[in-house]
Amino acid sequence: MAAVRDGFGVARGGLMPWAPVLLCCGIGFYFTLPTEPGMVLLAAAAAVAAVFLVAGLRGPESWRAPALALALLAAGLVLAAARSHLVAAPVLSFRYYGPVEGRIVDIDRSFSDRPRLTLDRVVLEDVPPERTPARVRVALHGAQGQLDPQPGLVVILTAHLSPPERPAEPGGFDFQRLAWFSQLGAVGYTRAPVLALEAPEGGVALLAFRIRMALSGAMQARMEGQAGAFAAALLTGDRSGVSAATNDALRASNLSHLISISGLHMGLLTGFVFAVCRYGLALAPPLALRLPSKKIAALVALLAAMFYLMLAGPSVATRRSFIMAAVMLVAVLADRRALSLRTVAVAALIVLVLEPESLVEPGFQMSFGATVALIVAFQPWTRHQGRVPQFLRPVAMMVLSSAAAGFATAPIAAVHFNRVAEYGLLANMLAVPLMGMVVMPAGVIAALLAPLGLAQPALWAMEQGCAFILAVADWVAGLDGAVVAVPTPPAATLPLIALGGIAALIGRAPWLRGIGAALVAVALGLWTGAERPALLVSGDGTIIGLMGEAGRALSKPRGAGFVAKSWLEDDGDLAPQEAAFARPGFSGAKGALSAQLGDVAALYFTGKGAAERAAGACGGGALVILSEDWTDAPATGCRIYDAARLRETGALAIHAGPGGLRILSVREASGDRLWNRRPERRIRAARAQ
Repeated sequence: MAAVRDGFGVARGGLMPWAPVLLCCGIGFYFTLPTEPGMVLLAAAAAVAAVFLVAGLRGPESWRAPALALALLAAGLVLAAARSHLVAAPVLSFRYYGPVEGRIVDIDRSFSDRPRLTLDRVVLEDVPPERTPARVRVALHGAQGQLDPQPGLVVILTAHLSPPERPAEPGGFDFQRLAWFSQLGAVGYTRAPVLALEAPEGGVALLAFRIRMALSGAMQARMEGQAGAFAAALLTGDRSGVSAATNDALRASNLSHLISISGLHMGLLTGFVFAVCRYGLALAPPLALRLPSKKIAALVALLAAMFYLMLAGPSVATRRSFIMAAVMLVAVLADRRALSLRTVAVAALIVLVLEPESLVEPGFQMSFGATVALIVAFQPWTRHQGRVPQFLRPVAMMVLSSAAAGFATAPIAAVHFNRVAEYGLLANMLAVPLMGMVVMPAGVIAALLAPLGLAQPALWAMEQGCAFILAVADWVAGLDGAVVAVPTPPAATLPLIALGGIAALIGRAPWLRGIGAALVAVALGLWTGAERPALLVSGDGTIIGLMGEAGRALSKPRGAGFVAKSWLEDDGDLAPQEAAFARPGFSGAKGALSAQLGDVAALYFTGKGAAERAAGACGGGALVILSEDWTDAPATGCRIYDAARLRETGALAIHAGPGGLRILSVREASGDRLWNRRPERRIRAARAQ
């Protein structure tokens, strides 16, 4: 037992870095459950957490660490479940077309690069308030006339709305879960002009939003093109002006983290403010000798971080980065080391307690992964930097920090986004120093000089820096082999990489680091041996995809764009939908395609009269897929997935093997959770609890 405690660092007071890891394990267990845990199980878990917490604080010394570990595991389960119930809000249960009234609370861009509004205080025609979603999100298609979307503006529009979509395939990205924790109960689009119904309210509820959008508009008016939109996104969090082409270039060059306000931005901002305040006081020796300049600088930097949080909006990434910065600055005020595994652990615990769902989001994983990697990488650097010539140390530190952060975040990005930016290190070495030395300092100076009307020189410097960063992104994205696509790994891969990486990085004993390395090796082995489904079927039956030697062949060249793109990305395939449609694999005419899955014939009927054409095809154990409802007598001699059945099961992943077909549906893979329950079951569950 003593050896185990020494390996984890517990004997030397090193349990704190492991506390968020244990809490994450409990939270992760909740999200992997096939069914929603009942109140009896949650009450038992809460009791276990309380009992073992007391034992960990007051029990025998040798049992304190195991007791606290069990308490954290149980607490993670309870916290995640409690959060899921606390954010519960109505979800639209049917497709709706008609008038929509609501107040604008967010403005961004959609998957199709259209302006998009998020509305609260929603009113839908003939839908009672208790069934009306708390928030809806509507993409604006077509001409919108003279409407100027403003925060707090009450608008009315005619829109198509539907419930949040299920995953595009079993085990795929779960938008329903993301929407549930955002209280987003419906999504859709409008082709009609949006009309202003009431002027924005004059209260303080949306004051920060109004300031943000006003500053963003002013910056984009004084800085040209995408450089202005990029600069506005950095300082205000408003990304509505950033085009899809710019986003694609940033992703391909591994610079997309620059446009999402995160720990990097908060760190650069607070670091600049801290340095200016501290060195500014040092220029006045009478003040520097009498005042605690370091603590004063930390306090001013903390206030700047609070203002930045208010300005950029309370998004998950912004709140997370603020908490990390605030914990480190408070450590300075308390005469503790600002950047250590302990302070990172405290920040992670705060984030996880407030928003347990952050665990499954790539932003949380990449932010804390990169921070831990930087801390561990710079521990030996502080001991050996004297061996590096003075003039080379900044370059060496930049290379080391970029390599450490890239090494930690690369597998996370590959799992979530199915791509690896081959030249990401080069792009970051060129862009990140400019962010720290020019862009963010110029933004802070512009904000300070704006009330005096003297911000233009600083804005010009910021514009040039942003233009250079975007030029780097375009250049790197255009290099041959800039992006390498990777297939989606099995679900256990990322947790194994995370646990193994943490054990290898912060474990004290060689045996623990060895176990960590072994877990990472197992995860990579699972990844390389991952097998993609032979056939994928969309949840509405409008598109299918057959895996062949040349890649996945799609049944249609356009339409169902998000589903098709998701399938190809999960395959590790960069081909556009049109190219995938042209691949060999299917036989037959349009509307009546066929393929062979091992010994089983797969028949796919679409278009008007699909059910009639399929009526004579049932036999020989065939798999029949219809985009319409089956209207004939119950089928014998074949398996039928018609539109009605697909509405129940969701998308299908079909594997062909010696034993026949193995069919997995989204319903089976996703289980029975709060965010994917049918409306009537959700209502009954809420009443029972």
